[in-house]
Amino acid sequence: MIGLALPTDIVQTALGATIIGICVLMLTAKKSEFPDVPQSDMLSSALRIYGVYREESTGQVINWRIHRTPLGLTLFIAIGIMAGMFGLGAGWANVPALNLIMGVPLKISVATSKFLLSITDTSAAWIYLNKGCVIPMIVVPSLVGIMLGSFIGVPLLKVAKPSVVRWIVICMLAFAGIKALGKGLGF
Repeated sequence: MIGLALPTDIVQTALGATIIGICVLMLTAKKSEFPDVPQSDMLSSALRIYGVYREESTGQVINWRIHRTPLGLTLFIAIGIMAGMFGLGAGWANVPALNLIMGVPLKISVATSKFLLSITDTSAAWIYLNKGCVIPMIVVPSLVGIMLGSFIGVPLLKVAKPSVVRWIVICMLAFAGIKALGKGLGF
């Protein structure tokens, strides 16, 4: 509702600035592929948010846990508002929040974000559908392309080195942020 009420150039500028800010955070973050979480917080321990996965690119077994869960939950509320306002999925914010704030390994963050998007995008989509802001002729080819890309991307994520995944995320964020900022500022 906020996104539909604001002028388009303000929404585009805010989106671009936000994404570029997140991109800078990801560029400057240390150990983002495998964050060092010395101890789980009480909430993540109570919810049993931890795991083990095998990093296929190195053969390592990665034990992971998270911290700062209350802060992460608060950020996800803000991310949900921004995602609804900007009218798009929140992967651009979910991945950095999970990875940089909560300490989730990058590949787990990317995979979790993909799952989250399938749920959260549906809620935002209904608002845009009901306001007549969805063009089916654009949605159908986009949906087909995204589905096909996912079938290719998920197996690639499994074997890709985390540092490569990090740079792909940073480059895509930078491209999207610059593009949105340029549109918002009229370039």
